[in-house]
Amino acid sequence: VILGKQAIDSDNNQTGQMLAALTGYGQGTFASKVEVSGDSVAVTREIDGGAQTVSLKLPAIVTTDLRLNEPRYASLPNIMKAKKKPLESLTPDALGVSTASTNKTVKVEAPAARSAGIKVKSVAELVEKLKNEAKVI
Repeated sequence: VILGKQAIDSDNNQTGQMLAALTGYGQGTFASKVEVSGDSVAVTREIDGGAQTVSLKLPAIVTTDLRLNEPRYASLPNIMKAKKKPLESLTPDALGVSTASTNKTVKVEAPAARSAGIKVKSVAELVEKLKNEAKVI
């Protein structure tokens, strides 16, 4: 199963990981290269020190990174042809799905009150306050 890296609703990057946990499949995240070979898949992803490749038994969950694919852009003639083709619209009811939110807000609170910050005019004054008042240096 191939999924995008993240969604625009909450940008939490959790759909792929949750699906892997629910299905018990292995997961390869942030894939910049995918190679399928028989009953396994090699997923390469970029990390701070370079690249990391993991091998997973299929079926597996793979979340993609920006560099996995070069997008194809439609040509003007194909755009014109597409405008003439019929477009089928389906409602959620026709698909048998609900659009009701599954999230429940349990509690909303204002942040705890705190004192206002202090503005300093120089580095020397900042160092003095950190030494003598805050006693952190």
